[in-house]
Amino acid sequence: MAKRRTQLLQAAVRVIAQDGVRGLRVEKLAAEAGVSTALIYYHFKDRAGILHAALDHINQRAERYTSVPADGDSLEQLRQMLLLELQDTDDVRENSIAWGELRASAVFTEDLREALHATTRAWNADVEALLRQAGVTDAALAAEHLTALVEGLSERWHSGSITLERAREALTLAVLVTSRGAASS
Repeated sequence: MAKRRTQLLQAAVRVIAQDGVRGLRVEKLAAEAGVSTALIYYHFKDRAGILHAALDHINQRAERYTSVPADGDSLEQLRQMLLLELQDTDDVRENSIAWGELRASAVFTEDLREALHATTRAWNADVEALLRQAGVTDAALAAEHLTALVEGLSERWHSGSITLERAREALTLAVLVTSRGAASS
């Protein structure tokens, strides 16, 4: 049962990444997953259930591929963790594009907005904790800055406005500038 649900969630993320949230139709998801629409409704109840489960799935995948060992140097750990959001792999690209689609749709969908807010808060808290360990004075503001930068750089990279290498350079510089700010405080 869990394996089937994971397959359905992977298909949902693919459809969202390719067609956006507005393009997500239960029939299209069923076709992408190779199952009946009844099975989709069995697992997710309705379209809102699919979107929320897809968001959770995206977050779980991101946690897996951004996991770095705690090596004592919190800024280096932070730099590595954030750079792992900018990888040229199918999972990362798909996750990032689907995340952007969900975020854009949340402008019009209150229920989705609340779920994205909670997820963003959790991501910011992880980044903030590492920044606090590094002695950054306003770690909450710096975390907001860095996570928003990752999202923006990711969108620019995926849309062809910037190369992956340039996006990674910009992010590395931002972490460096943040760390220098901590050193001068």
